[in-house]
Amino acid sequence: MLEAMMTAQVGDDVFDEDPTVKILENQLANMFGKPKALFFPSGSMANQTALKLHTKPGEQVICDKYAHIYNYEAGGASFNSGISCKLIDGNRGMFTAKQVEDAINPDAFYYAKTSLVEIENTANRGGGSCWDFEEIKNIKKVCDEHQLGFHLDGARIWNALVEKKETPKQYGELFDTISVCLSKGLGCPIGSVLIGDERIMEDAVRIRKVFGGNMRQVGYLAAAGLYALENNVNRLVEDHQRASEIGELLRKQSYIKSVEPIETNIIIFELRDGVNEKHFISSLEREGVKMIGMGSGKLRLVTHLDYTQELHERFLSILKQLEA
Repeated sequence: MLEAMMTAQVGDDVFDEDPTVKILENQLANMFGKPKALFFPSGSMANQTALKLHTKPGEQVICDKYAHIYNYEAGGASFNSGISCKLIDGNRGMFTAKQVEDAINPDAFYYAKTSLVEIENTANRGGGSCWDFEEIKNIKKVCDEHQLGFHLDGARIWNALVEKKETPKQYGELFDTISVCLSKGLGCPIGSVLIGDERIMEDAVRIRKVFGGNMRQVGYLAAAGLYALENNVNRLVEDHQRASEIGELLRKQSYIKSVEPIETNIIIFELRDGVNEKHFISSLEREGVKMIGMGSGKLRLVTHLDYTQELHERFLSILKQLEA
């Protein structure tokens, strides 16, 4: 990847003159069967741009209570677009078409106008859960019936595609806009891409500029994305397998209360009552293992490109020997 970056042809992307960025954008647009794609420095900026493209101030987006756009983008929906979120109480970050139908506001002047539905696949706080594609199609029907936009936060869409044996074009046929991340499971240092239909993407460059996301010789970063798409997608099955093995071991440990279902590369678990969370995390940190708390007593582990089989075996050994 570093070699690909250092040998990349670059130009000034602010003036649409970076050849490597164009190759990446065109490749991803073609993969998902869409006419337009635009490179972003982060998934949050790509999502925030999509929200702004789909809505007007005072309107509302329907999303799950666990949605990244609601929980982890610093209130950007209200700050950047002046919109509110109608939260659905879904199952592990996923909901049904019936729940979407019920969440749409009545057409009266004293309600916020519902204009967009957003889903996240895989769902982060759902433990890397994968949506049922048939349910996504049902939600699309609801969106069409009510003239609502449909956005996919595909930060981990590659994991879902590999696990469910689905294709990018299947998703491109359903969503108006899709954000895909290159810097998570695919191992790039930076970068996300917003993909969408011609009409909705007309102002994407302008919004990216407003958000401070226009860059110059960004082809060095785009080259990393091209390398990742060629080399790092199929290997995601290794991350999924290792995550599953971690989950199996955790369920056997006396200090574990519960482990949520594991479908891809995210493990979310709870400690047994009486186990000190700070002590547990610090004990792992002393072994060189970094962990994040998600609140409500939940802890999260994520397998990834740099988590090798050697590290995996060492980590399993640490968990077996750990005294909570």
